[in-house]
Amino acid sequence: MNFTLLKTDARSKARRGVLETPHGTVQTPVFMPVGTQGTVKGLTPAVIHELNAEIILGNTYHLYLRPGMDIMEQAGGLHSFMGWNKPILTDSGGFQVYSLAQLRKITPEGVRFQSHIDGSQHFFTPEKTYEIQNMLGSDIIMVFDECVPYPSEHTYACNSLKITVEWAKKCKIAHKKNNTDKGLFGIVQGSTFKDLRSECAYALQEIGFDGYAIGGLAVGEPQMLLYEFAGYTADILPCEKPRYVMGCGFPEDLLVMVENGIDMFDCVIPTRYARNGTAFTSRGKLPVKNGAYKNDFAPLDPDCSCYVCTHFSRAYLRHLFNTGEMLGPVLLTQHNIHFFLELMRKIRTAIDNDRYVEYKNETMNKLLEGETP
Repeated sequence: MNFTLLKTDARSKARRGVLETPHGTVQTPVFMPVGTQGTVKGLTPAVIHELNAEIILGNTYHLYLRPGMDIMEQAGGLHSFMGWNKPILTDSGGFQVYSLAQLRKITPEGVRFQSHIDGSQHFFTPEKTYEIQNMLGSDIIMVFDECVPYPSEHTYACNSLKITVEWAKKCKIAHKKNNTDKGLFGIVQGSTFKDLRSECAYALQEIGFDGYAIGGLAVGEPQMLLYEFAGYTADILPCEKPRYVMGCGFPEDLLVMVENGIDMFDCVIPTRYARNGTAFTSRGKLPVKNGAYKNDFAPLDPDCSCYVCTHFSRAYLRHLFNTGEMLGPVLLTQHNIHFFLELMRKIRTAIDNDRYVEYKNETMNKLLEGETP
């Protein structure tokens, strides 16, 4: 895996780059649609191709439990199993383990947890999560880490940081033994403590990784803390490596993060909101189930050129949700993913033209002004 920094915006820290992986290149900044269980919910791989997504994200924890590694190995890995021939990044399962607070026990060696599906007992070590991701055929493998909840005491976050760094070392050793061209990313933890964030960032740089993720954010902290700590951490990561904020995904968040020098993003927000009847548009969120759209024959977003906006009205989409038709969430998901990917394309163009600050301000103002009466 190789990352080339092509350009930095003249008036901000926004960056343009190219990420080369075994399954193709990825233009950055990039938003990665989430395919938790081998599928981006509601979309076929063909549609995701048509939307020009260059990379998607898979989930180690969920794929390990179902369908399981035996089946995945027989299938030849996640790419062939789900019919996707472009890059895949897989998370290590650390966030899922974090979310299972009542069903897991963390030790220096790893995490013992109980399956949320059938209650069976499992034990994840750093080496095992690396092995699972390698078997999945991931283009970018994430180290195993402990995601710290917000708020956390300094002592707890400090002890967690030490575990995260030790686990990162073990993943790096496994990666070296494997002698692969896949990428391995370290994950910076440290909660909302700058001393711990910097300590973790420098420790990971000593180990050496192909890229660096900023973890433990977008877990309930105030928005301004999210921005502050993402920007602070990005500033102490090497400029020649890609930077990835995990699980962060509202449009306004992406715009601010890019300005602070972040290159990669993923989130379930566009697909989850679509399933619940909310579209993301150039003028903010639009809840299509609302009665106000019953006789509204305008497109979801007049500024959008996606298949949904060029073929269907708000009234029709509201009708689909009102009658429980599965096409409603499918079409809204297609639109939302298009909106996020198009946002990133426009961001890249703005950086190329040294006008990112102007583009960000124009876009934020439209998002905040909402629908025109």
